[in-house]
Amino acid sequence: MKTIDELLAEGVAGKRVFVRADLNVPLSGTTITDDGRIRAVLPTVTKLAEAGARVVVASHLGRPKGAPDPAFSLAPAAARLGELLGADVAFATDTVGDSARATVAGLADGQVAVIENLRFNAGETSKDDAERGAFADRLAELADVYVGDGFGAVHRKHASVYDLPARLPHAAGYLIATEVGVLKKLTTDVQRPYAVVLGGAKVSDKLGVIDHLLERADRILIGGGMAYTFLKAQGHEVGSSLLQEDQIPVVLEYLERAKAKGVEFVLPVDVVVSDGFPDLKAKAPTHPDTVPADAIPAGQMGLDNGPETNKLYASKLADAATVFWNGPMGVFEHPDYADGTRAVAQALVDSQAFTVVGGGDSAAAVRILGFDENTFGHISTGGGASLEYLEGKTLPGLAALEN
Repeated sequence: MKTIDELLAEGVAGKRVFVRADLNVPLSGTTITDDGRIRAVLPTVTKLAEAGARVVVASHLGRPKGAPDPAFSLAPAAARLGELLGADVAFATDTVGDSARATVAGLADGQVAVIENLRFNAGETSKDDAERGAFADRLAELADVYVGDGFGAVHRKHASVYDLPARLPHAAGYLIATEVGVLKKLTTDVQRPYAVVLGGAKVSDKLGVIDHLLERADRILIGGGMAYTFLKAQGHEVGSSLLQEDQIPVVLEYLERAKAKGVEFVLPVDVVVSDGFPDLKAKAPTHPDTVPADAIPAGQMGLDNGPETNKLYASKLADAATVFWNGPMGVFEHPDYADGTRAVAQALVDSQAFTVVGGGDSAAAVRILGFDENTFGHISTGGGASLEYLEGKTLPGLAALEN
């Protein structure tokens, strides 16, 4: 795919450059609680502005239903982008309407604008090619050149990700180039031992990546809510813990394949339990207990890895040369259930391995728990996109940039 450096060498001064970013940041009201995705696109936006481009930044945020919804406005993200750039950023209150056209027309060389949430238009996410294409046509009227830099959205066949690059000269931004380079180190150029840590709520969300990694990883460590389906598959009672009983046959098959291939599967040996899910807003003490993973009492819910599991997982990561981590080990948002996630993060920091934090909740967790991002090899901006790449799937947004 064409790089942004090649695009810059051709000259972008005076051109309207549409940057498809990923500004899908978490919000508490209008307050951004984690600006990592905004900071991730700064190198691309800064370089284009310095080269005299008229930069039009576009993104989705949340899941509005194809119509304007103030709860999902990109206005806070636009304001934060301006703060980080140290320059005024214009904001259009629609996507392709009067405000967007006027805002873009008002840009001078080197200035930046953000248009409103792309998903406020039903054409962005439509499964109908014609409807999606019609929206892409209108977006194309706002620009002369397209730069794809929203890695967190490249697994979506959406108008601004898939259809728009076909209508404009296009290139990949710095973030996408970095993300793809990192993922190649996890798939085609792997340094061993290669350890993978997978957590999160549902095992069904990770089946594809487990299937793919069974052919590539040396050991796979399982935590989070998905661990209880594995424990149940081994014949252990899991109390009221999160369980996907219908996935047990698949989990058993994976455990058998791992054993046949010599891939080490590591499951919790103890867990932190409570009699219910904690109140994440109040964060009041819950006085949890720690029990063996094969002896979870009836009515008790596993919410985090226990201390012995934390030690075990740290030991399994200590000698790795490559580590990929996706998904928290517990309900890290509550202080009583954050130790498992914190222990994995610390093990990555202490490791000499090339470490990749695979976006989504894992990326949020390392920031919320106070870790320095620079102590990890790479923190991805796209959890779902990273997983689908590791599953070997073709990502529409990358395919569009390669065309």
